[in-house]
Amino acid sequence: MATIQKTTKAISPIKLTAKEFIQKLKTYQSDIELKKIQRYFKSGEGEYGHGDKFMGVKMGQLFSLAKEFEGMPVVEIEKLLESRIHEVRAGGVSIMDKESRNKKTSPERRKEFYELYMRRHDRINNWDLVDLGCLHMTGSYLYDKSHTILYKLAKSKNIWERRTAILSTCYFIRQQDVKDTFKIAELLVKDKEDLVHKATGWMLRFAGTKEPKKLVAFLDKYAATMPRTLLRYSIEHFDKKKREYYLGLKKS
Repeated sequence: MATIQKTTKAISPIKLTAKEFIQKLKTYQSDIELKKIQRYFKSGEGEYGHGDKFMGVKMGQLFSLAKEFEGMPVVEIEKLLESRIHEVRAGGVSIMDKESRNKKTSPERRKEFYELYMRRHDRINNWDLVDLGCLHMTGSYLYDKSHTILYKLAKSKNIWERRTAILSTCYFIRQQDVKDTFKIAELLVKDKEDLVHKATGWMLRFAGTKEPKKLVAFLDKYAATMPRTLLRYSIEHFDKKKREYYLGLKKS
């Protein structure tokens, strides 16, 4: 009986390029998912969308693909950020986020990510991209360095830079350091944008789990004048009686 020999075809390694990433991302495109995404994001030439286009890819699939492309050269990641397609830019931010979370990533590589994120903040133009990038790419990177840049961003005319300023303090809070959260919240307490109100309230609430007395002091000072959304997010962990008290201070 003749022996059947099995041959295995060598699997080509992934090319860590923007072009390769986009080609693989397209294989996950779904019209059904596209319709879902468009319900949650503002597209078109509006204040938030900046002409974004959407492909229709589930975030879980996008994040898994980003992990496969860890090690992509920063110059190629910047090409992803330059795309008008939202999921492509999210992929670029996700690659940097995943590597920034890895303790084995070198300080030099972390610096490259931080500098690219800040230099191309014009391409970080929606809440999900800010939220994805802030915890480790900005927060953990800046933790043992000057935080001056965050105060500059908090005064920016750009809504996403202001959101970056407050959400970057999330990492600080995890390290039991809340002072920047409260200081930056003071700069944003009269902000006109709802998405900044939500982010600021979120961080105040989190900071309050570490330093409840500081949150109470902040609310005693600002509850009557801060935007209602910001106030509601800040007091979510309070009991009913305490929530009603602070909401009662809110001037109509």
